[in-house]
Amino acid sequence: MSYSEFTLKKVKQDFQLTLIEVPTFIVSAPPIQPSPALAEFIEKRLPLALALNTEKARSEMIICPILLELKDIFNQQISLFSGNDFTVDQSVGLNGVCDFLISKSPEQLFIEAPAMIVVEAKKEDINGGLGQCIAEMIAAQKFNERNGEFVNKLYGCVTTGNLWKFIKLEEQTVTIGLREYSLPPVDEILGILVSFIT
Repeated sequence: MSYSEFTLKKVKQDFQLTLIEVPTFIVSAPPIQPSPALAEFIEKRLPLALALNTEKARSEMIICPILLELKDIFNQQISLFSGNDFTVDQSVGLNGVCDFLISKSPEQLFIEAPAMIVVEAKKEDINGGLGQCIAEMIAAQKFNERNGEFVNKLYGCVTTGNLWKFIKLEEQTVTIGLREYSLPPVDEILGILVSFIT
């Protein structure tokens, strides 16, 4: 069992979660203008990433550049992990590789204080990625508690690159925002991601 094998139903049952579905839980996330470099990159590469239509292309040409921009916005005081093993508790299936993990720590050589999980939607199925994302968020919650880092809220998102859906975890309650935010524009997505870290 690994993160990618969790469905929404399974993760709810296995971890006794309360699921709340709302149109959106994001109330205060002012848009953030991207750097000229990111704006130009997205404008030039988004059509190619969508035309290629592979997870790898979307990851490299859309998702990763946006997450790297986050590091710049926070003056490199957050860390970004991509494709790292994040095994927290293999006995309950909290093991495997995270697509992307953002930590509030500047430490880049090892994972410390996860704050946000980003999961690439497989086969462009955003709802199909919710179970995996929530399982990784639970793992991050357990990881933080084990290391004395008590984070009240953890955030996650499932994305195809051009569509983004956001999730919040507070103790045993998961709030799923049903709205899918589209890109472009990138400023709204950046504003939401920044609000999750601050």
